[in-house]
Amino acid sequence: MQVKKQQNWTWNSRLVPNRKRSMSRLYISKEELKSLLMKLKEESEKVDLKLNIQKTKIMASGPITSWEIDGETVETVSDFIFLSSKITVDGDCSHEIKRRLLLGRKVMTNLDSILKNRDITLPTKVRLVKAMVFPVVMYGCESWTVKKAECRKIDASELWCWRRLLRVPWTARRSNQSILEEISPGCSLEGLMLKLKLQYFGHLM
Repeated sequence: MQVKKQQNWTWNSRLVPNRKRSMSRLYISKEELKSLLMKLKEESEKVDLKLNIQKTKIMASGPITSWEIDGETVETVSDFIFLSSKITVDGDCSHEIKRRLLLGRKVMTNLDSILKNRDITLPTKVRLVKAMVFPVVMYGCESWTVKKAECRKIDASELWCWRRLLRVPWTARRSNQSILEEISPGCSLEGLMLKLKLQYFGHLM
């Protein structure tokens, strides 16, 4: 696709704003977005590509209820998955944190056959959980705003993993402290998240 300039935007197989405008503004209006999509549609058709409106979704911070492009209605959504992370219109991270914790539990459940194997030592099982479950939960955590309620959920999810590893039900009269002493996990899940946040902050600085 040829490089063109239209309304101070650069086109080269993808849409990016010109530098002189991107530094001063991080949003575009409804009219600008519609113009950009129409231009993308026109340029795509020149190389036998089609913009599938049915699969195109828009998330807007303003009260946009109806949206049409070339006579076709474009769906407006309040959240969507982008790069494996859930983005919401209000910017709240609690939805993504909850989703990640559920995904981690699913991975932990899938590891049951391995974790039940008596030939595998406890330290090895702990390393497996840290290598295969924790990364799923922590994906994208560098950008999360974690509140106290989310911290409690993260801690509870970690303890759920350790109890499942030890085959200890919640009904068993064992304290969380005794579970952690037997597992000896070292750094907690919340602590690992904080470490990633600090590394990301250091990278940006």
